[in-house]
Amino acid sequence: MAKVSKTWWGQRFIQALEGFTDSGRLARGRAYVRNGKIEEYVIDRGRITAFVRGSINPYFGVYTEPMYRTTVEIPQFSQKQWSKAIDILGAKAGTIAKLLLGEIPENIEDAFSDLQLNLLPSNKKEFSTSCSCPDSWNTCKHIAGVCYSIAAELDSDPFLLFELRGLSRAKLKQELLRTPLGRIFSDALDSEDVSIEPSESYYTRPQKLAPGELTSLKDFWHGEKRLPQDIEPALPAMIPAIVVKKGGDFPPFWDRDTSFVEVMEELYQRVRKRKGVF
Repeated sequence: MAKVSKTWWGQRFIQALEGFTDSGRLARGRAYVRNGKIEEYVIDRGRITAFVRGSINPYFGVYTEPMYRTTVEIPQFSQKQWSKAIDILGAKAGTIAKLLLGEIPENIEDAFSDLQLNLLPSNKKEFSTSCSCPDSWNTCKHIAGVCYSIAAELDSDPFLLFELRGLSRAKLKQELLRTPLGRIFSDALDSEDVSIEPSESYYTRPQKLAPGELTSLKDFWHGEKRLPQDIEPALPAMIPAIVVKKGGDFPPFWDRDTSFVEVMEELYQRVRKRKGVF
């Protein structure tokens, strides 16, 4: 499979397509994405309507480049089903944290399995497709190209998957923030960033201070205040490395195929082993 999509959720989306489409049409569909033949597409309530430029083929009497209308529709969940799914999603800290950071957790389907649903399409029954091209086989290369294009967009916009299932990204975020865990996580994200101030030197410069009133050695070593007798244990961070995770797996400055968060986690592990700290 060509690397049309970077994320696991984008690849899972097209795995369903590749399960019922022949390899020849899939290859031509990927070529349509690379060659920019998909002019535009509109998503409205789970239906994707696209216009795809076809190929000139004098053998079949096609002498000018045709334009085909292609549609792909994904079944939507009812309002009642979404309400139950939000209750399950909002009860898991890890799940709600990743969703509010713009990621889809790998265990996302667990929230839907109890409802006998799946967020990501899994088979041909969940794709209702049509195309105005003369190819009588459904799915044609134009439909495959549109699906590959949508899968690539899912990398940067995973909330698009929720829209295809009938829940807008604004509504999803609104419902998640209403949950107790969502409110806690929102407060952590909205905390003010500390500005970095430049320093004149890399090293601390000593300062001259006037000597104070001389005291006995005992008073000098004990100090003015008594040291605390009990030290409260530090509480673990509710969301570890929140600053690093704010940008998600593929922040704007990251141009690699691998996840930025995974690379940073691996770096921290190497530092821990080498320094024996943290």
